[in-house]
Amino acid sequence: MKKITPKLICAWIKQREDESNKGDYGRALLIGGNERLGGAIIMAAQGTIYSGAGLVTVATHPVNRSALHARLPEAMCLDFNDTEYLLEVLPQFDTILIGPGLGLGDTAQRLLSLVCEHAHVGQRIVMDGDAITLYASQNFKKPETTLIFTPHRKEWERLTHMDTEDLDDMKNQDFATNLDAIVVLKDHRTRVYIEDDIWQNIYGTPAMATGGMGDTLAGMVAGLLGQLEKSKHAVLTAVFLHSYIGETLAKKKYVVLPTEVAEQIPYYLKKFSETDDNPY
Repeated sequence: MKKITPKLICAWIKQREDESNKGDYGRALLIGGNERLGGAIIMAAQGTIYSGAGLVTVATHPVNRSALHARLPEAMCLDFNDTEYLLEVLPQFDTILIGPGLGLGDTAQRLLSLVCEHAHVGQRIVMDGDAITLYASQNFKKPETTLIFTPHRKEWERLTHMDTEDLDDMKNQDFATNLDAIVVLKDHRTRVYIEDDIWQNIYGTPAMATGGMGDTLAGMVAGLLGQLEKSKHAVLTAVFLHSYIGETLAKKKYVVLPTEVAEQIPYYLKKFSETDDNPY
């Protein structure tokens, strides 16, 4: 098992080129946030934007538009009920995150089916939250893309149809291989299953046990996928920074909020980009 260390992260996060623009840092589409769960997709969007994604569009229930723009004027917004338009613009994005606050109803199923059937080979799909539950419960077409799942333990049980107490690293790795996906299994010490490798996160704190923390992580993964050279590096960097920032904030806080983690991302990206070794 390999450890996700600060030294590795320093090697992967590079300073930005002078001659660059927003188009060079990824176009991300986030799909989620029904009429009851708008906060989830907003926190995911904050994670994506603060991680440095160049262009972020949120497809959500129209009731969430005002709140989204009040919190994140950098994000573009479209109505996720307009599936005809969504299908038209889908090819423009290099990363698609679906699931935070999506719900499990007919609209959610239709949106996940649209993504699974129409995403193209060059895109990356991150499935989080409700999208994982839906994908596990029905026979959706497997997308012909890089596929990333970010389940907590109960969602992983749904995907594997096994009790996590009966799963070990080797079985988890086998399931990830069968899914043909990168799996971020969220836990006290999150583990990431990528091809033949198992990576363990060495940071994290119970102060982060707050609703929305996983939405923020999923957003960070989506944000970094459009910037780092390899999908593997983007996923591992997001997992590391998410927990490292949370643990750092927890030195002075009893509870760390997801929005507080997101707000710190640009500062830590800056610090880690300025050295080739562990500065801490």
